[in-house]
Amino acid sequence: MATHRTSVNVSLTPELDTFLQGRVKSGGYQTTSEVVREALRLLERHERDRDDGFNQLKAKLKRGAAQAERGELLDSDEVFDELRKIIAERRRAKVSRR
Repeated sequence: MATHRTSVNVSLTPELDTFLQGRVKSGGYQTTSEVVREALRLLERHERDRDDGFNQLKAKLKRGAAQAERGELLDSDEVFDELRKIIAERRRAKVSRR
């Protein structure tokens, strides 16, 4: 299956050019195009993860608003315990991705 590719001219700062060339020289990539494609894939994934997180937050806020309307509220100690649990889970997930 043939893939169509498009050429794009990109202006880089000297620092980014040095980084790009360094990735190729390190042997991890054969061409600067490979480095740029990988960077774009990572950016795409980062933006998708951010959008997913935002959508999850919106859903939680909507669910919380509905619960509040029904009088299903938590006391402050419960809320802070839950926040600490979420923060700890996110930290563990971040560490495991490294």
